[in-house]
Amino acid sequence: MHMNFNSPFAMVIFGATGDLSQNKLIPSLFSLFTQKKLPDDFFIVGFSRRSLNEEEFRAFFKNLIHKKGWDDFAKHLIYQQGNFEDKGGYLNLIEKLKTLDDKIGACVTRFFYLATPPDNYEKILDFLKSTKLAKGCKHESPQTPKGSSDSRAKDKWTRIIIEKPFGKDLETAISLDKKLAAIFEEKQIFRVDHYLGKETLQNMVAFRFANGIFEPIWNKKYIDHVQITWAEEKGIEGRGKFFDGIGLLRDVAQNHIMQFIAAIAMEQPKSFSNEEMRDERAKVIKSIRPINGDEISKSVVRGQYRGYKDEKDVLITSETETFVAMKLFVDTPRFEGIPFYVRLGKKMPKNIAEISIVFIQTCHTLFKEYGCPEIGNVLTIRIQPDEGISLRIIAKEPGAQLKLGTVNMHYTYEESFQTQGVDAYEKILLDIFKGDQMLFNRSDELGSSWNFITKILRGWDLQARRSNFKIPIYSEKSWGVKEGFDLIEKDGRKWTVA
Repeated sequence: MHMNFNSPFAMVIFGATGDLSQNKLIPSLFSLFTQKKLPDDFFIVGFSRRSLNEEEFRAFFKNLIHKKGWDDFAKHLIYQQGNFEDKGGYLNLIEKLKTLDDKIGACVTRFFYLATPPDNYEKILDFLKSTKLAKGCKHESPQTPKGSSDSRAKDKWTRIIIEKPFGKDLETAISLDKKLAAIFEEKQIFRVDHYLGKETLQNMVAFRFANGIFEPIWNKKYIDHVQITWAEEKGIEGRGKFFDGIGLLRDVAQNHIMQFIAAIAMEQPKSFSNEEMRDERAKVIKSIRPINGDEISKSVVRGQYRGYKDEKDVLITSETETFVAMKLFVDTPRFEGIPFYVRLGKKMPKNIAEISIVFIQTCHTLFKEYGCPEIGNVLTIRIQPDEGISLRIIAKEPGAQLKLGTVNMHYTYEESFQTQGVDAYEKILLDIFKGDQMLFNRSDELGSSWNFITKILRGWDLQARRSNFKIPIYSEKSWGVKEGFDLIEKDGRKWTVA
């Protein structure tokens, strides 16, 4: 379903005055425009509850209006006021989109971007179906002249873009997926996890499979364990109404962390086609060993930062987790028996997202009497900030005596390529426009990840019913509750980030 990149399009953003639109979508679209990566004819149609005219909608993006090129970009911004639960707004949207088709003189490709809280998804989808907005216009596509035998003539020239979280558990995810499948074909559905657009995560494929020195040791014979840390200095930042009903396990582990694990553990795809890559990701996520019953209390830790209950729109009795640590296994021949230690949290000491592959320490066999560093060879993939890769190696320290220490060999995108790479959302938007689904979640990936997460959620519910459970509290700027350290230290290991 790849369209000519110069094709006109209309992107309807539901929730166009929300945080995602303000902080990511409109800034990314504006950046692509200034880089001349958008076609001459395109329309960004904001759909939101606020009563605004188009000038007021354009002025809404105060952080952009003084930048060079904004006035030219703003001419492409259109606004349609509407309530997500009211059919009238959608009927007005139909008329507005028809005027755009008439202006171009052809059927304009339509993208429907759900940049709203997940609670609105099903209602918006229902109206997209009932009003037939999802079917697009009745004109011929500009790429497929009348009578053309091109197979693209059979494609529906609409696409749906949906932000995570995709449901709240396995049951709601399946329900949402069924609704999507009843309206759109899989090739029209773009499920966004923006971490898949991060340069370093994408680079893992090239790093692993284009460099012959790493693939032979990328297995249980050489790897001791894997650590994943995802941390934010900030708290929930006024998102209490959304976050308190979700928690960090759903908000981050179900999507970002699953993709981190897939990048590390996937096998080499037969080709770099969209489906081959997605096949290998899906196999890994399906192979993550479920954590059931009493194992949950031994393998999963949760906590809440002090002061969370004082945040706006958070229940004073809330047991919602803002910190999670877990130990899990990927049951594939390559990674059998290798523990993955995962730690994620808010109000942490630093902003960081990284993966560390810790190799089996072997230096003690020859250098035992001189002492070996506690942690030996570690390969670290830094996803943010300062995207890059570093390798810790053991070396002799300068001096007359033989003494061993560690040094790091590293590169960052900014230093090595004089660039930080393409912004994740810019990359994602370009792929949506091109119809490239490689960096988007597929239905089976989601099913497997939710199956794993839902078992933990049910275990927590059972724990709460069995006892008078109170979620452990941790201090701001700490690395979470003590049990998060115990999880890895009881195995004789330590976190590489502390």
